[in-house]
Amino acid sequence: MSAHIIDGKQIASQLLEDIKANIDQRVQAGKRAPCLAVILLGDDPASAIYVRNKRLACEKTGIVSIAHNLPASTSQEELFALIRQLNADDTTDGILVQSPLPHHIDETEILALIDPAKDVDGFHPYNIGRLAVRQPLLRSCTPYGVIKMLQASGIALKGLDAVVVGVSNHVGRPMGLELLLAGCTVTSCHRHTKDLATHIGRADLIVAAAGKAGLIKGEWIKPGAIVVDIGINRLPDGKITGDVDFAVASQRASHITPVPGGVGPMTVATLMENTLKALELREQASSARV
Repeated sequence: MSAHIIDGKQIASQLLEDIKANIDQRVQAGKRAPCLAVILLGDDPASAIYVRNKRLACEKTGIVSIAHNLPASTSQEELFALIRQLNADDTTDGILVQSPLPHHIDETEILALIDPAKDVDGFHPYNIGRLAVRQPLLRSCTPYGVIKMLQASGIALKGLDAVVVGVSNHVGRPMGLELLLAGCTVTSCHRHTKDLATHIGRADLIVAAAGKAGLIKGEWIKPGAIVVDIGINRLPDGKITGDVDFAVASQRASHITPVPGGVGPMTVATLMENTLKALELREQASSARV
């Protein structure tokens, strides 16, 4: 068996085209385009690349992107003040604070300060809670991007035995909630899990989000399983690889995502969708108050 390689770039490109069409219609109808404020602290090269990709996606879709590039020495209070300013700005629809943050910044407090209605990353406890009770509004970009990618690939999720490897607040935990919402039976694995290979071996769907290169051996994969690799790891030679042994896994799986070119583009595209949705939800709420 040779797996079907899920092309996240192509699926994300189509999603961006759909978003652009929706925004073009808004503008033609006399409405404004969505606005995303992107906050970057310091000059971390990887963060700069991620932010650049997000700004390019804004250009493609017609979303207004406002850059707030701050020095790494920015204090937490200074960052608080900027976020409060953006929360109060009616022309700002989405607020994104690029991680990782400098060590003197408490990311938990920063994420909690962002207005949940402008939390286009989907990290605020309110938005995670909405997902947990099956009433999602703004959903975490990477997990929701995985769901949209699988749906676009024609994969039926209801009833699948799914294993998520990794339980981070940004990816692993909301990924489990997304899969539950989609009708899967979900097992979450982490560093305390005993016999990871057995859990992987019985899964119809594996989502790897641990951030450890080669953690999931290809021979563990059940023939015909679906493998989604969210891991991004840089090898000593500079190459990027995922958490899954792709060469072997791709000979056993029915579908598999590559790294790079799989989930990453979907994360950016879903961020754009969230930014448009944030504006639409705020407009709906404003109309309801009138």
